[in-house]
Amino acid sequence: MKLAFQIARRYLVSKKSVNVINLISALSVVGVAVGTLALIVVLSAFNGIDNFIQGMLSSFDPDLKIMVVEGKSFSLDSPEIRQLKAIEGIESFMQVVEDNALLQYDDRQKYGIVKGVEADYADFSGMDTMVIDGQFTLNQDNHMFTVIGQGVAVDLGVSLNFVNPIHVYYPKRESKNSLILENAFNHDFLFTTGVFSVQQEIDAQYILVPIEFAREIFELDGRVTSLELKLKPGFDVADIQSQVKQLLGGGYKVQDRYEQHEFLYRVMKSEKWTSFLILSFILIIASFNLLGSLTMIILDKKDDIYIFESMGANQSLVRRIFLLQGWMISITGALAGVLAGIGLVWAQTRFELLKLPGGGAFAISAYPVKLQTFDVLATLLIVLAIGFVAAWYPVRSIKS
Repeated sequence: MKLAFQIARRYLVSKKSVNVINLISALSVVGVAVGTLALIVVLSAFNGIDNFIQGMLSSFDPDLKIMVVEGKSFSLDSPEIRQLKAIEGIESFMQVVEDNALLQYDDRQKYGIVKGVEADYADFSGMDTMVIDGQFTLNQDNHMFTVIGQGVAVDLGVSLNFVNPIHVYYPKRESKNSLILENAFNHDFLFTTGVFSVQQEIDAQYILVPIEFAREIFELDGRVTSLELKLKPGFDVADIQSQVKQLLGGGYKVQDRYEQHEFLYRVMKSEKWTSFLILSFILIIASFNLLGSLTMIILDKKDDIYIFESMGANQSLVRRIFLLQGWMISITGALAGVLAGIGLVWAQTRFELLKLPGGGAFAISAYPVKLQTFDVLATLLIVLAIGFVAAWYPVRSIKS
């Protein structure tokens, strides 16, 4: 193997009798490098977007969320709920009352989700850092207010410069057959103090209101639709989730952040690895240059092959020489692509080379990227595997 490696390395850097072979070999290295670079950059971009969305959702979604399996609401007076306080690792609780309702602002209407929370919700979630206009105020001087998503503000045409309130309508439980429309709905209104931006789907649906307002409009006196848990730093979410499930039993759902948006996270992961497969196929096509280059090198070194055989080299050694040379071309391109990809990701992180359009209208100013060791190793593995197959195909035709 050492002899085959030495000869293959010599062939890699030596000048060929036909200049076009050198050109094709260089193009093979460049093709593999560009494909590897694309894989590293695209996977890092997906990681960055995934990490950014998780960071944004962490301000809106709790570490753990408790809901009932059947029905919409439950009481906090049950023994199992009261025993939650005994679980070490739970820092605080947040009572939540949320449901769909009809929202109206002036002559515009839309269905949205009204989420009622307690007064310390900003400290519990950090949602006040997501406010892009106005301020996060739900209770002040015995008056109740609302903070709405950016999408809701756009759909309803809400402006904080105007003094019109948002009206909330919800069907009464005991008036389903009422012929008078006004008597069929619970109705109240709130003035808007701020607009938040977390994630498009959330921004387009949610408004935050005091829990007292939500309980009155939804007729849920003393009950909640969910209980949100904030965990102490250093405690494992899966471990606390298991303890809570064991305590509450099968009548409750206990969801972590991933489970609260399972479909969204699955879509992001499937998009990432679909892109990986597509770029891998492109890399396979680029590896045809390697196949052609190695075929021409074998033809160029036909006289050398006869000399090796006359000196006692068997067919296996000759094949190893050219197989290693083809793999060296692939490795050279792969390493160059990995280094270039890592450098480009670092430059994007450090200098924000590729800006987002909109002039600062988003929560970030440049495309987010994040490099993961697993992605680099997976890229190297697929590139080297493709390179090995591309080199093996022409080498197998060498015969004594």
